[in-house]
Amino acid sequence: MEIDVPKYDRNIGLQLCWHPGFSIKISSDNSEVTISANREGLLSMANHLLNLAQADVPPGTHIHLDEYNSLEDGSQSMIIEKV
Repeated sequence: MEIDVPKYDRNIGLQLCWHPGFSIKISSDNSEVTISANREGLLSMANHLLNLAQADVPPGTHIHLDEYNSLEDGSQSMIIEKV
């Protein structure tokens, strides 16, 4: 299995790849956060993390996900940030 990670270009920004049929839900209970995803959702998240991990991606670059932006209804918001 390969995950295509487009090379970072500062003029374009991150190019996230979403696998067709993905499903991701974020929930929290007290101090625990749960990420629930199908196979396509996990592959999509792996792509996002590999995108942020590229050497040319500057610190502070982030991905903001919520129920209005790619996550399932009722999901908690999540920000993944490179430091």
